[in-house]
Amino acid sequence: MKRLAAYILLMRPKQWIKNLFVFLPVFFSLQIGNITLLRHSLIAFIAFSLVASSIYIFNDIHDIEEDQKHPVKRNRPISSGKINLRSAYLFMTALLATGILVGTTLNADVVRFLSYYLLLNFLYTLWLKKIAIIDTFIISIGFVLRLYIGSFATGIHLSVWIILMTFLLALFLALSKRKDDLNIFEATGKKTRKTQGYTIEFLNLSMTIMASIIIVSYIMYSTSPTIMQKNNGDMLYITTIFVLLGIMRYMQLSLAEKTSTSPTDILYTDRVIQLSILGWIGTLFILLY
Repeated sequence: MKRLAAYILLMRPKQWIKNLFVFLPVFFSLQIGNITLLRHSLIAFIAFSLVASSIYIFNDIHDIEEDQKHPVKRNRPISSGKINLRSAYLFMTALLATGILVGTTLNADVVRFLSYYLLLNFLYTLWLKKIAIIDTFIISIGFVLRLYIGSFATGIHLSVWIILMTFLLALFLALSKRKDDLNIFEATGKKTRKTQGYTIEFLNLSMTIMASIIIVSYIMYSTSPTIMQKNNGDMLYITTIFVLLGIMRYMQLSLAEKTSTSPTDILYTDRVIQLSILGWIGTLFILLY
């Protein structure tokens, strides 16, 4: 059972919550009740999650020495020695092949964008994550690719707004993750990432700028003529309350309380963030549906 638990942990299922972005095209196109489209989105979610897990394993193999210096990552199955490299490579290959195979049940475009994500993240692991700023942009592009995979799986066209907002939010969270790495370095003296060019001051300022852009962009989205013409779209600006709450709470954790943790962990543990997301989704659902 311990070995099985180690393999499950190696897949990082907690990170799969980020893959829920593949469902956004169905949600915002007001077709959440379409069982066929939901099924296609679910298949895309499974395919993407398996491919993403294979990339996580590749990253853990490549970064084993750095992870062993990290206070949290050193407990991962590979860096802790619970799973050897040969087994990790075999498991990575199996997950990748299965993910691509599941993607082929949808269409060629889904497989093509899964391949784009795979290539982008291999380059990220091997090279691009060592380049400051570029590394955060690569992470953000990965979230946009999730949207496109959801779009191609369902045949739903993506709006400019959903692409823009996803990219901006992902960039904001990526910058906060880099700050987390620097906080660990300042607290322990151990460098857990090879990326150069970041300082706490730069990241605080960048996060503040990105938070401002996200809020302004969302207000523009919620009051745009196209959105206001939809069912109850003229009331969509109400959801800005939850966007403001979520962003400000996240900034409070990062800047005021100096919480040192990953964005995913904050999402799983912070009640205010959770309530802001649930309130946003619930209000959107009531207004649009």
